[in-house]
Amino acid sequence: MKRLLLLLPLLLSANEDFISHYEYGEMLYSNPRGVSCAQCHGQSGEGRVIVEYKDKEGKKAIRGTDIRKETLSQMIQSLNSYHKIMPRYYLTDEEVKAIYDYLQKKNETYLSEFQETNRSK
Repeated sequence: MKRLLLLLPLLLSANEDFISHYEYGEMLYSNPRGVSCAQCHGQSGEGRVIVEYKDKEGKKAIRGTDIRKETLSQMIQSLNSYHKIMPRYYLTDEEVKAIYDYLQKKNETYLSEFQETNRSK
């Protein structure tokens, strides 16, 4: 017990988080509330086919959208809106920001190339 009391000031004065902001965003993106964002939006937010099916008009697909170029405010609004397919996650703005920052960091090269292409037009 005395050892624990000696360590208590060290634990209380520690300023480091258990995980980084990037790791927190990655964790939330991987499994925010039981259903991974990556299942529909891909490993980097690029979007992917969720399911393919055929109807009387032919072959069709339901795709998760590419969310790499969305702004933080667009992501917050989207996650707080009703969608026919996407489940409601009830994430806080801070959690959405962590996901947004994670995707921005993960897609730095793609986003800089995209911005460069748009500047040259």
